[in-house]
Amino acid sequence: MISRIDLRGNALPEGGALRDLLPRAEFDVEAALEKVRPICEDVHHRGTAALIEYAEKFDGVTLERIRVPAEALAEALEKLDPQVKAALEESIRRARTVHRAQRRTEHTTQVVPGGTVTEKWVPVERVGLYAPGGRSVYPSSVVMNVVPAQEAGVESIALASPPQKEFGGLPHPTILAACALLGVDEVYAAGGAQAVAMFAYGTEECAPANMVTGPGNIWVAAAKRYFTGRIGIDTEAGPTEIAVLADETADPVHVAADLISQAEHDPMAAAVLVTDCVALADAVERELEPQVAATKHVEDRIKPALAGRQSAIVLVDGLEQGLKVVDAYGAEHLEIQTADAAAVAGRVRNAGAIFVGPWAPVSLGDYCAGSNHVLPTGGCACHSSGLSVQSFLKGIHIVDYSRDALAEVAHHVVTLAEAEDLPAHGAALKARFGWKVPGQ
Repeated sequence: MISRIDLRGNALPEGGALRDLLPRAEFDVEAALEKVRPICEDVHHRGTAALIEYAEKFDGVTLERIRVPAEALAEALEKLDPQVKAALEESIRRARTVHRAQRRTEHTTQVVPGGTVTEKWVPVERVGLYAPGGRSVYPSSVVMNVVPAQEAGVESIALASPPQKEFGGLPHPTILAACALLGVDEVYAAGGAQAVAMFAYGTEECAPANMVTGPGNIWVAAAKRYFTGRIGIDTEAGPTEIAVLADETADPVHVAADLISQAEHDPMAAAVLVTDCVALADAVERELEPQVAATKHVEDRIKPALAGRQSAIVLVDGLEQGLKVVDAYGAEHLEIQTADAAAVAGRVRNAGAIFVGPWAPVSLGDYCAGSNHVLPTGGCACHSSGLSVQSFLKGIHIVDYSRDALAEVAHHVVTLAEAEDLPAHGAALKARFGWKVPGQ
């Protein structure tokens, strides 16, 4: 059901050579880019008419308008299962607690007497958020995108989610209910690359956004790449992934359950166990069979995901080698199920989010830990972070110098300007001091 990669007995290579030995899904955004380009430009030129046409072509629905009416949001919240509502409210409460603590404050540094640099943090003006609606529906992604944007102080928030045929062309009602709970009243029935294009260019119904965030399929990722530079993005999200670093103290029942929990997302989802314990590897393999048989989405998602090239049990010589492997892999979700798990977690450099010990499964982070589940995939955790309040803030430096403070350093500025053969830079200072710079 799942393959093995045996890295024992030899010194591990460095950098990209080690990454090449590890399992990873194929995710060719560049190839998809050429297919989304005409869709994006069609939305640019035809606006809402193009979105309506793509809704019929890709989603099988006939729409008159893209924006979801206010009454549909209210009705979705009114009809929401009370237990689901309570769970969403708790997820929102915990996410707000964590993200509110991430707010940045303005800070002024006195460089010299009379010379200061202040860094202030300004939220982006308008964001477009994307909530997937393909194989599964993710109201939790609404929470994870909206809460940090709100806590950052973003004034204008819009959300798009694919139209659903069984719900009359509206996004899934649980998505709409989550929006209503969060106070987001600008919602659009649009999916895929065309939704990203709607936010990037704007249409008759939707004003353009400064930034687009949220997970999606390869077409969404490709559209984000297409518009990078025109809009800000969070990340080009690829297939979801879990890595578990475990030793002989880990419970194979837990490990198998957690691997399966990610595999049920998508047939391209990655499930990776890194361990120095062959007995644990054997036990996890034995556990996979009955646990997979007892769940849902077996043939269309879980089995293909576990059997795919992106999933494997990786055998290593010990904890040090295991840490090296998980750092090279840079997992979206990394579980540490070892002795002294907190200390081991503290040594990890590359991961989107780290889950410590047997009582912090990835599923907790997906919904109710308070952490954000919009995380870097495909090894991008080696250089990027998950979604946070910081994602929606811009740092601006404010430089305030008096005449005396500028005079003190003016000769250095002129010297550096002339060293770079930019004499007009130096002349801008000379003009302030009657063309004779103090100190020269």
